[in-house]
Amino acid sequence: MNPTPTAAPRPVLYRHFHRIAWLAVALTLCVVVFGAFVRLSDAGLSCPDWPTCYGRAAWPQAAHEVSDHAASAIRPFEDSKAWREQVHRHLAATLGVLVLALALLAARRRRHGIAQVLAASALVAIAIPLYMRGDHVAASALAIAGEAILLLAALRWSNVDLARAGALTLAVIIFQALLGMWTVTWLLKPIVVMGHLLGGLTTFSLLIWMAWRATDLPIRLADAPALRRWLLAGLALLGVQIALGGWVSANYAALACGLDFPTCAGRWWPPADFREGFVLWRGIGVDYEGGVLDGASRIAIQMAHRLMAVVAALYLLALAWRLLRTPGMRGWAAALALLTVAQVTLGVVNVKLNLPLPVAVAHNGGAALLLFALVSLIARVRRPH
Repeated sequence: MNPTPTAAPRPVLYRHFHRIAWLAVALTLCVVVFGAFVRLSDAGLSCPDWPTCYGRAAWPQAAHEVSDHAASAIRPFEDSKAWREQVHRHLAATLGVLVLALALLAARRRRHGIAQVLAASALVAIAIPLYMRGDHVAASALAIAGEAILLLAALRWSNVDLARAGALTLAVIIFQALLGMWTVTWLLKPIVVMGHLLGGLTTFSLLIWMAWRATDLPIRLADAPALRRWLLAGLALLGVQIALGGWVSANYAALACGLDFPTCAGRWWPPADFREGFVLWRGIGVDYEGGVLDGASRIAIQMAHRLMAVVAALYLLALAWRLLRTPGMRGWAAALALLTVAQVTLGVVNVKLNLPLPVAVAHNGGAALLLFALVSLIARVRRPH
């Protein structure tokens, strides 16, 4: 006789854990969208130093206030842009505090759990002033040690109380801060810029998953395993498309085809240099603002993004049709289909209207909302008891 299946144990969490998690989800979306605004308005290098802005915790109000600061020799002060970069940093720092709180709450029932999270955070905190003093080797060693503590904890802990997810999310957001630093100090190096986007959306995904699991509102379906495979494949395709979009933005290839769509530069398949367009590492010391690739390389990047967009959009629409035929999932099906169509439309409008800033920022936000839908379903869809 087969034993009666039992439900997975509910996580034992602080009673407001899910509220803090949802607050972190909302703030992460703001950070991602505002980060896109900073990047697309060419303000990513408006504060040449890190984590300060011309030596200030906030930002200067006028050029004469920073004329004697070393950062002025790197890049002239622009009052219309500096505030954008520094506000983005402060929003990200606030998010880091929320993620730290979640990691501490999730780890509080683990042996030495709180001590491990605090020790890792302290090492990273000490690394920041060392970096600002120019002691980069010691700062890097401390940051690596902090990350190692969190990753080892995530490997050891189970996820019944979301301790593993909390430690992993904190490790990701610390690495995300490092990517933010390298974005500035390595002068918008494309692989770092793309990695910074992916890191932000990975943080977003982990927090969505934690928030739904803490809220404990599962969707019980008999064919949950098959549907989860569909969802995971959709998430993988969307991840590849987001990475390609980040590569387009980082290499200033959004208008490589001019204002043509669906053709590119007046042709269905113009000359394109894929080998040069997808060189990931080109050394340090080059200022990548405005891009360094020739036209054929940028066309290759843009064409790859367009082709993958067709594949991802068709799959997501097929997934929406699959959800539509699943009882109780019509709302999710409609949302996924509408988000997919809207995202494709925004991409086309970006090209046809010469990359207007509000549309370009909305295109980044649309990718985040598609991610929200897929990760939410992956977190909620489960087998019946």
